[in-house]
Amino acid sequence: MYYGGMMGYYMDPTWIFVIIGALLSMAASARVTSTFNKYSKVRSMSGMTGAEAAKRLLNSQGIYDVQVRPVSGRLSDHYDPRTKTVNLSDSVYDSTSVAAIGVAAHECGHAMQDNTGYVPLKLRGAIVPAANIGSQAALPIILLGFFISGAGSPLVNIGLILFSLAVLFQLVTLPVEFNASRRAVVLLGQVGILGDEELSHTRKVLGAAALTYVAALAATVLQLLRLVILFGGRRDND
Repeated sequence: MYYGGMMGYYMDPTWIFVIIGALLSMAASARVTSTFNKYSKVRSMSGMTGAEAAKRLLNSQGIYDVQVRPVSGRLSDHYDPRTKTVNLSDSVYDSTSVAAIGVAAHECGHAMQDNTGYVPLKLRGAIVPAANIGSQAALPIILLGFFISGAGSPLVNIGLILFSLAVLFQLVTLPVEFNASRRAVVLLGQVGILGDEELSHTRKVLGAAALTYVAALAATVLQLLRLVILFGGRRDND
């Protein structure tokens, strides 16, 4: 049942779930990097930088209380609802490429979600604290419960529930990210920052970025499945 005792937990076949999850994440990361690098060489016809495009998009929606700031790192772009800031990385803030404008517009999409009270964004924000605690505390609690009472103990089940919060967070993240990208592409066309061909390039960049969230969800689900197989069974009374 337990793959030959404790040694089995280090050499059990469920490691394939971890390997698959890691491969999916690496493939998605490589895809977004290569796609961004490709279209970061394509200068937009408008000549606007990512920061300029972000400010124009926000203003077009009547959003004036969100600041656009530079942030260090590569592809570290994010919207912070706590400080009401669109934070753009070095490769986006001052770049005039269609890739940079697309990423900047995506982060503005999150600002628009926040401005309109988009429910999945609010739900994700509410889940964050519990998901962070769950992802960090789940494995220690599972191991403690296993060593004390064996598989299927109350502590093990609590640990699995806590880890499920991380899965829930990744699941809720998908509609938030896809919606932000959709808003970005539509608005870039409506405001006239990018032309039709440029928008097709931007869709490819944002589509590649979306794959990273899909891969993250898949990897987390696979990890949860592995934990359930290893530790979630009924107690061994032998």
